Amino acid sequence: MRAGVYDSGVGGLTVAKSLIGHRLFDEIVYFGDTARVPYGTKEPQTIIKYSLEALEYLKTFDIDIMIVACNTVSAHALGELQKNAPFEVFGVIEPGVLAVANRLKNKDASILILGTKATINSGQYEKLLRQKGYSNLISLSPSLFVPIVEEGLFEGEVLQSAIEYYLKDIKQDPDAVILGCTHFPLISKALQAHFPKSVLIHSGEAIVEYLESKCSLTKSKNQTTLKLLASDNVKTLEYTADLWLKN
Repeated sequence: MRAGVYDSGVGGLTVAKSLIGHRLFDEIVYFGDTARVPYGTKEPQTIIKYSLEALEYLKTFDIDIMIVACNTVSAHALGELQKNAPFEVFGVIEPGVLAVANRLKNKDASILILGTKATINSGQYEKLLRQKGYSNLISLSPSLFVPIVEEGLFEGEVLQSAIEYYLKDIKQDPDAVILGCTHFPLISKALQAHFPKSVLIHSGEAIVEYLESKCSLTKSKNQTTLKLLASDNVKTLEYTADLWLKN
C-alpha cells in the first residue's frame, strides 16, 4: 500500500518517521511544498489553492491514501481535499485531539496548544477539545519556530531565545503541550526541557494511533521505502530527512 504524505515543508517528516517506524505502508511518497513554505502566515483560500495543487501532483503517483502532515492544511483545506480526492484523506488535528483524550482523563487538565497563526486562528483544536470536555486551554502561535526548523536549527542560542520569548508568560508547566505544527517535533527536546513536567502530543504518533484504530491496515512485512519530493530545494529536504530519520 502506498501513502502520500503532504506538508508545507520539512516538518511532515516527523509524521513520516512515525509511519515508517510502525510499517503501516509499503511506500511513502512525501511531498514538501518547500517553494511556498510557510503556509501558516497565508490566507485560507491560498492554503486551499496550494493544497489542491499538491493533491493533483500526488495523484500522479498512484497513491492509495493521503495523509495531510500539516496542521495548517488540516485546519483549512481538509474538507476540500476530501471532496476532490479519489482516495481517503486524513488530517492531523482530530488524531491529535484523540491522543490528548487518551492520555488526559482529567478534564480540568491544562493544555497548551502551539501552532501556526493560521492553525490557531482557525480555532479547530479548541473546538474539538471543548467538545471532549476540556476547557483549561491556552493557544499560542510562535511564528519563528517554523523558519528556525526550516533552517535546521534544532538546538542552540537562536532556538532558545525564540522559546523563551514566546513562552515567557507560561509560568507553570501545562499538563500537556500539543505540538500543533509538524515542524515542532523537530525541536521537541528543547520544548521538553522548557516544560519538563508536560506531556508532549506529537502529530506523528497521534496519526499512527488514529490510523490503526480507524483503518484496516496490515503492517508491511518489509521496511517502508520513502520517496522524497519537493517543489524547491529537494537537497535541503533530503538533508533534514537524513538527519531526522536516523535519530
